[in-house]
Amino acid sequence: MGRSRSASGKSGRRSAAVAAVEEPVDGGLAQLVPDPDRVRAWTLLIDGAPQSHVDLDDPAYLSFEYQRRLGHVIDLVAPPGKPVHAVHLGGGAFTLARYVAATRPRSTQQIVERDAALVQLVRRELPLDPGARIRVRAADARAGLAKVPDGWADLVVADVFSGARTPAHLTSTEFLDEVRRALKPSGVYAANLADGPPLAHLRGQIATAAARFGELALVADPAVLRGKRFGNAVLVASDQPLPLAELTRRAASDPHPGRVEHGRTLADFTGGAPAVTDAAAVPSPAPPPSVFRQARAQ
Repeated sequence: MGRSRSASGKSGRRSAAVAAVEEPVDGGLAQLVPDPDRVRAWTLLIDGAPQSHVDLDDPAYLSFEYQRRLGHVIDLVAPPGKPVHAVHLGGGAFTLARYVAATRPRSTQQIVERDAALVQLVRRELPLDPGARIRVRAADARAGLAKVPDGWADLVVADVFSGARTPAHLTSTEFLDEVRRALKPSGVYAANLADGPPLAHLRGQIATAAARFGELALVADPAVLRGKRFGNAVLVASDQPLPLAELTRRAASDPHPGRVEHGRTLADFTGGAPAVTDAAAVPSPAPPPSVFRQARAQ
């Protein structure tokens, strides 16, 4: 769910005659809105909520701030250019899978996207590079993850929203057990989370990840971490040490700088919140309408 701010960047203006594409999908009304500053770039919205941005001419360009932070994780999960096995839970416009294919050629990837009509729309209007090793499966994220072989993935990225909320069954320790099963021992899990004051969902998700992974980091706008506004945070988890210094440097140098929390500070941030189980799981909170108005204005 791309509610976060976008970066500036121009690669030539497109004709004003290019029209938006609108089509009903399983999750609501999908819109592909042309980017006036980038000739073959589009923003995907579902029921008016920005989901993702993709530039077909430059798939390594990441516009939304949360996607740039996930891009940093992708860059650091293995040596530069090395192919990886990646699973993307939540498809959107396939932005991050395109990024992996562009920056790590010969990577093998799986996208799991529940909205079959959205998958068809994106495939038709924003086609994938036929040479990219990307398989798209129309299925529930957790059900699709269950089909990934044990220890297959170097990276699992979760960016799943239904009606602008993360479904409850993707917030629990049982879900993270499936993530760990699919990951290699050295693998990394990264999740796009969204929350606002009093940050109860975010604190619970950190506690849940801490119950299943040995190493954690959280990347977010300082205002979000202070509970000043609703926004996105990227959770990174692994059983191996994370590249904290480089992740911190990259997040700080973004157009909208982010802060990286880890270790004792991140543990204290949870405020003693318990890990979430399937029995107690609830969806993430709905964002206030002002979040989408601000996103469309930027």
